[in-house]
Amino acid sequence: MSLQATFADFSVEPALLSNAEVQRHGCGFAGDHLALDAGGSVTLEFEVVDPEAIPQATLTVTGLVSRLGSSPGYAPIDVLLQGEALAEELTVPGGGDLPTDNVFAVPARLLKPGGNTLEIRTSAEARSMFWLYRITLDSIDERGRSERARAAQAAQDSVFAYRTELRAPFADTSSSSSESWEVGPRLLFHIDRDEHSLPAQLNWRAADGAESAISFQSNMSGFHGSHRAADGTVYEYRGHLNGSWAFPEGLDDASESRLHRFRTEEGWGGGWHASHELRLLVDDGPVPVERVSWRDQRGNSGVVMLQSATGDLKVTGVAASEEFDGGGEGAANLLDDARNKWLAFDDTALLDFTLARPAVVSSYSLRSANDAPGRDPRDWTLLGSFDGHTWTPLDTRTGETFTSRFQTRDFVVRGAAHTTAYRHYRLEISSNSGSNETQLAQVRFVEAPTGQGFVGYYQRYNEGPIGYRGTPVPAPKADGVPATSVAADLEAAVQSLTDTAQTLAALAARLRGR
Repeated sequence: MSLQATFADFSVEPALLSNAEVQRHGCGFAGDHLALDAGGSVTLEFEVVDPEAIPQATLTVTGLVSRLGSSPGYAPIDVLLQGEALAEELTVPGGGDLPTDNVFAVPARLLKPGGNTLEIRTSAEARSMFWLYRITLDSIDERGRSERARAAQAAQDSVFAYRTELRAPFADTSSSSSESWEVGPRLLFHIDRDEHSLPAQLNWRAADGAESAISFQSNMSGFHGSHRAADGTVYEYRGHLNGSWAFPEGLDDASESRLHRFRTEEGWGGGWHASHELRLLVDDGPVPVERVSWRDQRGNSGVVMLQSATGDLKVTGVAASEEFDGGGEGAANLLDDARNKWLAFDDTALLDFTLARPAVVSSYSLRSANDAPGRDPRDWTLLGSFDGHTWTPLDTRTGETFTSRFQTRDFVVRGAAHTTAYRHYRLEISSNSGSNETQLAQVRFVEAPTGQGFVGYYQRYNEGPIGYRGTPVPAPKADGVPATSVAADLEAAVQSLTDTAQTLAALAARLRGR
């Protein structure tokens, strides 16, 4: 590599540096930048391994000229490499608004093996300040590499805590009115999509209707924004950084309980595609959030709306004690949404369902068929099993009725039994509504909530929005073997021993008969 990632980021003190040593004269740190007085300078020493492999370099100086009262400021700069001018008396816009990226082409002939010297200095005639935010230098073949490296280094801390203040809007903003600010609740947040970029803006809404919208200083030292309380009262809102940490440092037990971790998917091209894990925490009080949106310093943005993570469970197989398969009315019809049915020529029946994975069923639904109300199930029991052989009753119903055809009824699994995850479920119909046949159109199982998922959108810088959704990452398993797994192994062992005993008994009987 002919030129390492080379940058100096003066938004923090000490500055973030890569392949750089900095000397300063006539300037000082001013919150999120260096402020250069007239005649001030910043010198950056950097190394080049093989200048012949660099056809040209790109230098970016991000700066701003402070205002002179209500008038634009004036602070021309010179930019020199090895003492040779890349720019002289350059007038950076002096509106005092947003920093400007000033980009320079660096001829290859100015680069030399080993140490190189870049100097930025303000004119002795400057009447205002030049604010220097950062410097990056790249080979033209790897343009943007240093900025990406700088952003990644700056984003190593992703857990932030702020002390906050609130005051009524339109309050007196003179320096003597600082007492109008009142102490607000601590704000702790963490948002990480594995993109290594600091947030620029953050908005959230709590479950009680309170909402906030804030924008951060580029170095995350503070924020300013607005807050609407649950009762509708609006406040001006600001915060000052109390601490920042690399995840998971900075989280206590209470905040860890508020942390969401999601497996995510992005929707584009007519389908859903796996994306980075999303970690999300916004904690400003006892009420949890229900919606969060953000924009990072690269211009990427996202919105998530939290919801209970429940849904129909996937059934991979079904078997019935009786079915009219020849008439196209087999048990497999219970798994689709078409208006067909399962029919058994008996007033009792067993339906065994196998799930794609073990799950805690919190509720289930039955749909009546197209005709003959007397065939509707009336009394039944739902049972669960680890292995499909030994069954545990979960929910019993008697005297149930369906008032119309293709009516779907939902049933909540009652009692503590539904806290166990089974892979096999059985619907044991002990009586129907008076007919000699029994029928249903559909059976569905719903999983117990396992946390919160989300729906929303994501938008990368300079691209259109795409779908975005997430499901909770399962909690890590405790040390040791889960009790449900032990129970399943024991039940399987019992069944195996029973089968072996039966085989040996049959063999003994044949031997005695000889």
